[in-house]
Amino acid sequence: MNPNCVAGHYYLLNNYNPGYFGNGNNAYTDSNANNTVFTIPPSSVRSIGDEMLGVGMSWKYYGDQWNNYVPDPYQLNFAAIGSKTDEYCNICNPFQYDTSIMANASIRNAHIQDTANLYNDIKNGTLPAVSFVKPSGLVDGHPSSSKLNLFEGFAQKIVTAVQANPSLWKDTAIFITFDEGGGYYDSGYVQPLDFFGDGTRIPLIVVSQYSRGGNISHEYSDHVSILKFIERNWGLKPVTNRSRDNFPNPVTNADNPYAPTNGPALGDLFSLFNFPKS
Repeated sequence: MNPNCVAGHYYLLNNYNPGYFGNGNNAYTDSNANNTVFTIPPSSVRSIGDEMLGVGMSWKYYGDQWNNYVPDPYQLNFAAIGSKTDEYCNICNPFQYDTSIMANASIRNAHIQDTANLYNDIKNGTLPAVSFVKPSGLVDGHPSSSKLNLFEGFAQKIVTAVQANPSLWKDTAIFITFDEGGGYYDSGYVQPLDFFGDGTRIPLIVVSQYSRGGNISHEYSDHVSILKFIERNWGLKPVTNRSRDNFPNPVTNADNPYAPTNGPALGDLFSLFNFPKS
């Protein structure tokens, strides 16, 4: 197994706050932030956001309650801001770690927005090519702050809104991901992809008029498969020469479709769709 690590480098394996506040200020050098929470330095590591920016492709990260968080970033989850609450999840936004995105106001304002903008973009048919959506702590389904039916309602609201706009529904695929596996035991095959895992299995639901309804896929995938889908669908290259999106699509035997014979390998999720042949 190739550990996929660079000599002399350190890798974060836990949730630490990003190097930027929502307003673009450096959180790592802010004395107030460092006195209260763990914060990592701003990152220059290339992301899928950089990949899409490089080809002029439209995308947005919609963080629920971003508009409440940005004016007062010291108010962490579940802190009151007047009559409003701020359950925005800063550690959930991968782009909030990136210098190339957060330190550039025009890029930051164009691509990092609140879910209020999401609903307007759905209604107006102005969604970008790729949208990342993160619910707030109250509706993300985590047992410490939420309930699963609230997350289901959050996802259902988005699906219903997209389906109500025929111009969007005709070519939109919605990937509903889940956080954490609920335990350490997993009877399924888990690949030793690199030093960092993989981990226990979690659900993924795909909603599209081209998805194979009622189908359960046994193709080995993980969160990086969503990046592979984006890259294949829009003809992009892997994010870096070491990132997991360089792994090939799985090749399997019929008697064990879940364990790739060419591992490490990750699917690109195209097997979940019945696209019309041109």
